Amino acid sequence: MGAIFRREFGAFFTSSIAYIFLGVFWLFSGYFFYAYCLYNGTTDMSGVFQNMFLICVILIPILTMRLFSEEKKQKTEQGLLTAPVSLGAIVFGKYFAALMLYTIALLMPFVYALILSSFGVVEWGIVFANFLALFLLGAAFIAVGTLVSSLTENQIAAAVVSFVLLMMLYMVDVIGNLIDSTKTLTLLHIGSLKLVFKLKWITDFLSTISFYRKYYAITCGLFNVSTVVFYISVAVLFNYFTIRVFERRRWS
Repeated sequence: MGAIFRREFGAFFTSSIAYIFLGVFWLFSGYFFYAYCLYNGTTDMSGVFQNMFLICVILIPILTMRLFSEEKKQKTEQGLLTAPVSLGAIVFGKYFAALMLYTIALLMPFVYALILSSFGVVEWGIVFANFLALFLLGAAFIAVGTLVSSLTENQIAAAVVSFVLLMMLYMVDVIGNLIDSTKTLTLLHIGSLKLVFKLKWITDFLSTISFYRKYYAITCGLFNVSTVVFYISVAVLFNYFTIRVFERRRWS
């Protein structure tokens, strides 16, 4: 896995992806830092982290689009699949390379916090909790993008599909808010037989899988272990799906 990791991490910098990703990520985080902290004269960085959710939805597909689609396009996938390494090592090597680059991007908020500490008191516990939330969010999103990249050889298609999927996850709360949980839906009505479905079940389910609600809670200081487990589970699950994709492809 180490060789795959080093190869993929180096490939980010030999192409323009790393520079574009880091540059745009730091540009937006710097803007939010100025707008929510410096302009308002506060050391509370919650606004910065809350707005970075949508930036991750936009940028992470760019980070993950080439992970496997480039291998298919360059006809090097078969060589990779027949290499004397496990499929798990291949998938996680590429996944951790993307996650490492993402982690480098996350170091900038600490620079902002250090700047604020020279002007006032910074709640470092909240800063670290927000960093953890943004890291776990990225870990889950990168796993989703990795799976999509394994399904196509077109980088643009991989980026677009990943963006659509992540945007759908972002819109879960919007959909839940549009549903009136107090109402019911009649599925079947024959004579005295009446099958009723409570819409509250849908809103409860959407609330359970809501990425943004869990993320927002941590940025507000409401740390919950179940949220950490949720994001880690999503990352592991989608990486498992990616491994399964290559298992079928190896033996087909």
